[in-house]
Amino acid sequence: MSQPTLTSDRLMGLDLARYFAFVGMVIVNFKIAMGAEGGDGILSLLTSALEGRAAATFVVLAGIGLGLAGQKNLDQTIAVTLKRAVFLLVVGLLNMTIFDADILHYYAFYFLLAVCLLGQSNRTLFATVIGLNLLFVIMVLTLDYDAGWNWDNYTYSGFWTPVGFARNLFFNGWHPVIPWLGFLVFGIMLSRLPLGARRIQWRLVVGGALAFASAEALSAVLIPMMGAIDPQLVSLVTTDPVPPMPLYMLAGISAACVVVGICLLVAGRLALTGVLIPAGRQTLTLYVAHILIGMGTLEALGMLGGQTVGQAVWASILFCAAATVYALIWARWFKRGPIEGLMRKVAG
Repeated sequence: MSQPTLTSDRLMGLDLARYFAFVGMVIVNFKIAMGAEGGDGILSLLTSALEGRAAATFVVLAGIGLGLAGQKNLDQTIAVTLKRAVFLLVVGLLNMTIFDADILHYYAFYFLLAVCLLGQSNRTLFATVIGLNLLFVIMVLTLDYDAGWNWDNYTYSGFWTPVGFARNLFFNGWHPVIPWLGFLVFGIMLSRLPLGARRIQWRLVVGGALAFASAEALSAVLIPMMGAIDPQLVSLVTTDPVPPMPLYMLAGISAACVVVGICLLVAGRLALTGVLIPAGRQTLTLYVAHILIGMGTLEALGMLGGQTVGQAVWASILFCAAATVYALIWARWFKRGPIEGLMRKVAG
């Protein structure tokens, strides 16, 4: 029996990373939807650590995928990506009518802007990531970040107006293009590494862990210092995803490196890889399903609001288990998930 190639291990590892990012995203969204916020237990601490990190890992993985595709055929990748961006925009805006925290319409603009950078050097890409972070800090200091928001119930007024849509999209939405585009650009940079090499995989894990710890430690040191100067300055140095300040971006990128590195290392060795990968290959379908089916079921059961963190985690585990089984069965007859297949048919 032939050994798996580095290329197949690499692709399996990326699919595995998508799976775990999907699980983290479901936990975060179910926790918010079920009103299971607060608490000081270890479970609450762990789920809070996922907030902003799971979604960031998804965007970094999207950048890796885009970068790998661009290395094969740049012109074709640009053409297909532009069409897929339009597809994601339509699906995302439809999703926004029932789920205010949709990320797909943001993805559409990440891709629209990122294709312009595919042919650029790593130095230019790195400068873009830094520039996006600096620009966001300037915007927070000069503009009203709270505009449109009711933080008591997390509703956003004026989203469907031109000004409100642009403000939410680029500045103060859940996943604003500035600076979240930096996650995807960083993913493009990672795609240029020999990801099949063990030394690179270990560097991602170790380097990512050290950078993550540094971001959290620096934030812990700076928060009381900034608070003593002006409590409003504290938000500039947190690793919370809202607002997404530079230390949060560093923590998100670092967490993504750790997840990607570990998944690349274990993909060819983990016995459950073959069970989990089919779900990792249709995360677009499962993302929509966790809203329509997952949250729809929670609503039917009267569990949207007033639940505990434990209940949210159990609901997430049950949904992800069902999604894993579904994807495994679906993959026996179809190469792609339903929405992935539709996107490929429509956009190439």
